[in-house]
Parts: sequence; C-alpha cells; structure tokens
Amino acid sequence: MKRFAFVVLCVLVMQSFVYPVRGESLSAPLYQVSTITALKEGAYAGSVSFEDLRRHGDFGIGTLDGLDGEMVAVNGQFFQIRTDGKAYAVEDSAKSPFALVLFFRDAATFQVSPGLGMKALEEALDKRLPALDKIWAIRVTGTFPSLTVRSVPRQHKPYPTLEKALESQTVLRLNNSTGTLVGFRFPRYMEGVNVAGYHFHYIDKEYQRGGHVLDFTAEAPQVEAVKVSEMELRFLDY
Repeated sequence: MKRFAFVVLCVLVMQSFVYPVRGESLSAPLYQVSTITALKEGAYAGSVSFEDLRRHGDFGIGTLDGLDGEMVAVNGQFFQIRTDGKAYAVEDSAKSPFALVLFFRDAATFQVSPGLGMKALEEALDKRLPALDKIWAIRVTGTFPSLTVRSVPRQHKPYPTLEKALESQTVLRLNNSTGTLVGFRFPRYMEGVNVAGYHFHYIDKEYQRGGHVLDFTAEAPQVEAVKVSEMELRFLDY
C-alpha cells in the first residue's frame, strides 16, 4: 500500500492550574496515528508498527490492524483486548491503523467524589481541568464496582464503516475490578481529528482483562492529568 506521512505540530499554550491539585501538570507531546474520521470510514489497514509507537510513548489507546480489538498502553506495556475480554501482549511487529500515545510524566493528581458513574466523573473532570480548550491525557486508577467494556472482532476487506463494524462488537461487564482507565479528552473543535470529549480504555491491575469503556461506577478513584503541549499527527494515504 502506497503511503505517506505528514507531520503537523500544534503548540498549545500552557496555563497554570486554578483549582486545588497536588503537583504540577507538565505539558507532554502526543503522537497520533491517523484520525478518528478515517477510522470511522473504514481505514483499518495497519501502517505504523508498535515498535515505532513505543518510541513515542508509554501510555495510550488505539486499535490494531483490521480493527482487531482494543489497544491500551499503560506503564510502558501495550496490550490488545480481544472480544473475549482478555488482554494479550502486543508484539513490536504488530501494526496499528489508529493510535495515540505519549510519555505520561509529572501529572497533576486529585481526588473526585466516590461512587461516581462515568458521566458524573466526566462532569467532575470538566470542573477541575482548568483549560478545556486543550488536549488532556487522563489516568484514573481505583476499584470499579461495575464496568462495561467492549471489543470488536477483526474486520476483513472490503472494510465496513466503523458504525457497521460495531454491530459485531462484544460487550462485557466486569464487577469489582481494580485497574486503570487510560484516556484522553479532546476539545470540541478537534472533532474529526479525534473523539471530542472523553475516550477511555481499561486494563485491570493484573493486565488480564479490559476493553473500550462504555460505562462504569468508580469507588474512590485517583485521577492524574497531563496537558498536551504538542501533537504530532501522522496522516496515512489509504
């Protein structure tokens, strides 16, 4: 497949926290492969290796060649969550058609109220993050009394749209699972480049189960957030 890479560098102005937090959020560069619009239209052919992705970050989300499951990276380890809900280590030679990674360092940390559902936690984050016109990398750790996740089976050419592919998704429910939400918040004006608002994937502390997060309740989560200062966007010619 003929392809080309085009790099866009977006410098986002740093602003200090205006809400009480512990620590300081240092800006971090974000590396993104393709766009959510391309993925929605069926651009599932993997083009960037995970060996390459590891050079750009140790924290992130995405998918694999052929839309084969959900990808989640945490603490430098990359996992593929298949439709059985289980996590499998990703080889360097595997490729991704869509991913976003960064090195998660020096995050600001704060607590939110216990017992929050997904929507309520997102609303709480909107009140705590001081610059909602910026991109944020967000890590939420804790115990989740209930957690609903999904994964999508590998697709085959001719690739369907993402909407059509999601008709074959597998939805799983985890109870009293302790682990990490790995996610990002993109401002509304970046819809199309990525998902506007919040987008989370999950991996449990044993690195055994997870998926794309649809809903949850969080017992007493700790939230860490890093503001993105630069974004390297790699477009692919499909």
